[in-house]
Amino acid sequence: MEWRGRRQSDNIEDRRADGGGGFRSGPGFRIPIGGGGRGGGIGIGGLIFIVIVCFILGINPLTLLSGGDIDLGGGSSGQQQVQRAPQNDEMKAFVSTVLAETEDTWTQIFQQRGGQYEEPKLVLFSGRVDSACGLASSASGPFYCPGDRKVYLDTAFFQQLSGQFGASGDFAEAYVIAHEVGHHVQNLIGVLPKFNQMRKSMSEADANRMSVRVELQADCFAGVWGKYTDQKGILETGDLEEALNAAQKIGDDTLQRRSQGYVVPDSFNHGTSAQRVKWFRKGFTSGNMQACDTFTPSYQQL
Repeated sequence: MEWRGRRQSDNIEDRRADGGGGFRSGPGFRIPIGGGGRGGGIGIGGLIFIVIVCFILGINPLTLLSGGDIDLGGGSSGQQQVQRAPQNDEMKAFVSTVLAETEDTWTQIFQQRGGQYEEPKLVLFSGRVDSACGLASSASGPFYCPGDRKVYLDTAFFQQLSGQFGASGDFAEAYVIAHEVGHHVQNLIGVLPKFNQMRKSMSEADANRMSVRVELQADCFAGVWGKYTDQKGILETGDLEEALNAAQKIGDDTLQRRSQGYVVPDSFNHGTSAQRVKWFRKGFTSGNMQACDTFTPSYQQL
């Protein structure tokens, strides 16, 4: 991925010098690194806008209005101010560049649909971090918090992605960032607020199944971003394969087999490796948000 020399986003909060505070796992929408669930605050969008965008995406609003909640983080942020920012480094430059590319892509897509894209902040942290969704450890993996509309990333995760899971490459890392930004897009168009509502009346198994649909759509949105990036001539030979390999390595079934030797489908909350590969590829091939409807009954067909 030819990222050097390109625009870098100003929407970076560098908290790597803070060190964080206490620990509470489960906030936000995350890239899984060992199974387990997630929670999140509520971001409310306008109902009319939600209905319009659901129509554009081909999502049935009634499907999203059937109940549920993931508001585990409450409404207050409790967020610490940055005391001092570490010096710039290559990883920060890479993350800033990828974030800038997502900003350009989603701004263009929203404008084409008569809307305005609200850029998220991306928080770099080390070890632990405080967010509107609570305190989290880097062991939980990257996550998006709807409560403050921020992506949280400990870049040490990329070392784990490469060394532990065998998913190396800069475009594999870019896929991780684009996936979390995909959750921000879902928050803006009303998918996440409706998912929060739905969880209130759902069993754990049903909530997990709906979570899979949400996560696969974020994968598809990441693929849409990848298509726009490819059209700029930024991608190099093998980049797409890096992203698909990463999607395969962090599927729920693959992670469960790795960690416990067997799979429990009712506990899946991100999707199988095959599903994650399929939906990233679908977004990348189409370059169209409308192709990312994971809320129809046929979404699981491979």
